[in-house]
Amino acid sequence: MSKQTTANAVIYLRVSTKEQAHKGGEAEGYSIPAQRTACKRKAESLGAHVVDEFVDAGESAKTSARPQLQAMLKRLAEGDIQYVIVHKVDRLARNRFDDVTINALIIENGAQLVSVSENIDETPSGNLMHGIMSSIAEFYSKNLANEVIKGMQQKIRSGGTAYMAPIGYLNLTQTIDGRVIKTVVVDSKRAPLIRWAYEMYATGEYGLNALTDMLEAKGFTNRPGLGKPEQPIRTNQLHRILQNRYYIGKLTWKGVEYEGNHPRLVDEQLFNKVQAMLRSRANSSERSYRTTHYLKGSLICGHCYSKITYAVSSNQRGVKYPYFFCIGRHEKRTECDFPYIAPELIEKEINKHYAKHNPLHKKDMPELKRQLLIDLEVYAKQGHKESVKLDKRIKRLQAERYRWADKAMAGTIPDDIAREKQTSLTKQLNQAQSEMGKYRIKIKKIRPTFERVCDLAMNLGKVYLKGGGAIRRIINQTFYEGFEISLANREVVTIPQSTTMLEALRTAEITHANSLSHALQKEEKRRDVFGVYSVIDNSRVPTVVIPRRIELRLPG
Repeated sequence: MSKQTTANAVIYLRVSTKEQAHKGGEAEGYSIPAQRTACKRKAESLGAHVVDEFVDAGESAKTSARPQLQAMLKRLAEGDIQYVIVHKVDRLARNRFDDVTINALIIENGAQLVSVSENIDETPSGNLMHGIMSSIAEFYSKNLANEVIKGMQQKIRSGGTAYMAPIGYLNLTQTIDGRVIKTVVVDSKRAPLIRWAYEMYATGEYGLNALTDMLEAKGFTNRPGLGKPEQPIRTNQLHRILQNRYYIGKLTWKGVEYEGNHPRLVDEQLFNKVQAMLRSRANSSERSYRTTHYLKGSLICGHCYSKITYAVSSNQRGVKYPYFFCIGRHEKRTECDFPYIAPELIEKEINKHYAKHNPLHKKDMPELKRQLLIDLEVYAKQGHKESVKLDKRIKRLQAERYRWADKAMAGTIPDDIAREKQTSLTKQLNQAQSEMGKYRIKIKKIRPTFERVCDLAMNLGKVYLKGGGAIRRIINQTFYEGFEISLANREVVTIPQSTTMLEALRTAEITHANSLSHALQKEEKRRDVFGVYSVIDNSRVPTVVIPRRIELRLPG
């Protein structure tokens, strides 16, 4: 075997963050190429041939558990390497323990550590320089971490967001007068859907799984990242979104909460309602999708004013029995003594209420009906604008589906990813086309249904008693904030709490605006609307929108 005449070298390159690794549009960024050039030049000066290169892109030197570092140490074990070349000692390690351990392994395998930027070698002075530079690297790393933490803490205290804002927001970096300003702005694409998710979950009609599917159909995705495409969120991600206090303007740092300067997406009342719903479903003996009742979400404890929820339990013989119970008592948050109550007892009392009282007064309906017919015309004009927007969205979704098909065909992306993306786009397209169908309905076709809705509204009490659970839930949640339930002499007592809309309709003196154009102007300015919900198709979708041009004059 001929004797080796040229020394062999390996070079080790590292940058700390993924951003550095992909900086400037190059796969490796500016720092890696610069390190490589300097290390190869050093190898030439040593008369060595670079046989291998190891790159840890976006890896911290706080730990030695870096994939390419470990691969390099394994390569040294082959025994044919004379030099390990790095740009600086801190590329290899930033604490003295790791530095000593790694250097010992290099020497043990017959190689020598060489730094391009520092004068280190096997001499006593070289070893001294190596120890000094290693200590400096460790000090720099620890001091930098402390300074970064101090800066983040100060920013949090002043209401700024010192970390990646959650989905629904965007981290914005601007340079103003030479200063880098980092702020958080609302993501106009995702924020409205997050608000919608809170509102829908608070109704108690949707579980997390159903709501996740509905969000996907509406085109809600996570934010794309470096090498990470947009994808629909999962159920556990939605659960975290619904619990994140950042959306009500709060910042949390090491367990301490601060007031943030960022815009709120939901108000605290809605947020708290969602948290109560999440807790009630988590604490039920069976999950909410298996234990549903049309009165769930509409009952309030008259003793401690906590929510009353519904559950189904089984006895030792496997016989299931349903009941309503007070969450305040169940969670021991109050000293409430509200007992477990069979559903039929509460159902009976609420049925009595509807048998005696109609939510809407019949005498007000003719005028209200006439006004609503005018508003249908307003709705039709607005629907035309919305249909134009939807048409553009449908064309964009169709084009995007074709692009993903072309990518799969060209082999630029895996087939399974293309199928997943197309499935998601198809759901969005179906949703958009369904919405477009609503706007294409002519007023003449709506009018007969509308007439029947108004007739039913004048007899809501009878509709409630004859309707099924879905219809009863809609009527309850449309016209009442809830029913306060208490016990008096072992009898169930119900006190209905009307919604603002119902009280306004009951007591309003309805007057005309001067003209339809005036109505449209007021609507654009005020955007304050009431929804009249259909009791025919079991839908929570507003069938009619009443702008504030119907002026409501309350007594006093």
